[in-house]
Amino acid sequence: MSEVSRKFARYALTRSVFPDSAYDAARTFILDSLGVGIAGSHAPFSDAVYTTSKSWGQSWGTGDAAHLWGRGETAPAATAAYLNGFQIHSMEYDCVHEAAVVHPMATILAAVSAEVEKRGVTSGPELMEAVIIAVDVAVELGAAATSPLKFFRPATAGLFGATLGIARLRGFDEATAMSAMGCALAQCAGVMQAHVEGKPTLPVQIAGAARAAVVACDLAGNGLYGPVSSLEGPYGYFNMFEDEADADTASVRLGKDHRIRQVSWKPFPTGRAAQGGIVLVQKLMDMGVSAENLDTLILSAPPIIPRLVNRPAEAGMTPNYARLCFPYLAAVTLMRGTVSLADFGETDLNDPDILDVASRIRVQTGHVKNPAQFVPQSATAKLINGGRNTAMIDKILGSPADPLSREQHIEKFRTCLAFGLSEVNAQGTANRLIDIVDDLERFDDCREIFPLASGI
Repeated sequence: MSEVSRKFARYALTRSVFPDSAYDAARTFILDSLGVGIAGSHAPFSDAVYTTSKSWGQSWGTGDAAHLWGRGETAPAATAAYLNGFQIHSMEYDCVHEAAVVHPMATILAAVSAEVEKRGVTSGPELMEAVIIAVDVAVELGAAATSPLKFFRPATAGLFGATLGIARLRGFDEATAMSAMGCALAQCAGVMQAHVEGKPTLPVQIAGAARAAVVACDLAGNGLYGPVSSLEGPYGYFNMFEDEADADTASVRLGKDHRIRQVSWKPFPTGRAAQGGIVLVQKLMDMGVSAENLDTLILSAPPIIPRLVNRPAEAGMTPNYARLCFPYLAAVTLMRGTVSLADFGETDLNDPDILDVASRIRVQTGHVKNPAQFVPQSATAKLINGGRNTAMIDKILGSPADPLSREQHIEKFRTCLAFGLSEVNAQGTANRLIDIVDDLERFDDCREIFPLASGI
């Protein structure tokens, strides 16, 4: 009964030799996730989560303290995992594995980094290897599903990846790791309702999963037994959180192709489902389409795209809603050339000119039936003078098929730090973090990263 869960635990604990490409990808997305997490300290509602966390009455700044990114403070490890996890996903700027529909690093890096600080001396390779196997676990859980998501996989699948990443760092034996997975199942949560409504509780689910991973390993490490069939049991992960999934195939695929190499950057701070459309709007602009001469614009895309980002732009919408609203994002692109971290203030969200352009933009479902496929996409602009222009893409910017360049990757990181830290600290901190992460395999103790990420 417990063989699938056992295979996942065994894989996570096995000391393996990883290819250079997996280490390269780990470095890339550790840096990317640090950047968006630091920027998230200034995200809408992040102060509400921070204030709530402080009210829990724990001994801040003492004990098993870990740093709060962008805030110059420390907190107990589980609390730091919670807040940093919220911040990583709070502006929809964190990396994603498209086929699995999992944002793996939000939950995983928040939890694993808190564990590194709690644990003590941890080498750069140990950090990267924990991230690599954790992403493998989370992505295989997501990729095993053959039905559309109804639970929020970045939190649910991410929780198991993060738990086994921590179990690896702690050197758990197989039985303890399986108990940790059972303790994770006891806390597993995250539904798509916040996404549908565009509410800021979506990243709260990431936060809860990151904290739950730390707690699950604490409980198992202290002797609490959890269910051993947490993945394949009749009330385990696959049967409860997915309508259709192949658990056996997921366990067989583990480690065959390290999934972190398939993770995509987000070049824009929006839902991933909107980003192909943003690029298409930019292509249309190159053809002469503008906010002034546009009559209507129709984005045609696979079903996951309209499902996630086809919603009307409305006065009074929240930033979280707007980041998942293609008409708003396309209108901003037409008027400003791109979408940036600065485009979600109250004035922007209620700008009558942006809302007017957005009212002329809609999304329709194309011919693709795959519930997780993002391409091909096309956008057709009908102009006021009767002309038409169409642009098409068969790959998404930031994906492995069309990756960001090194320069674009670093520019995104610097932009995030400029948004999240004071101007005095941002440049020097960015330079030092880039240097450390670039050379991470040479560090016997990688904990210097996290005070820097805090802004100290």
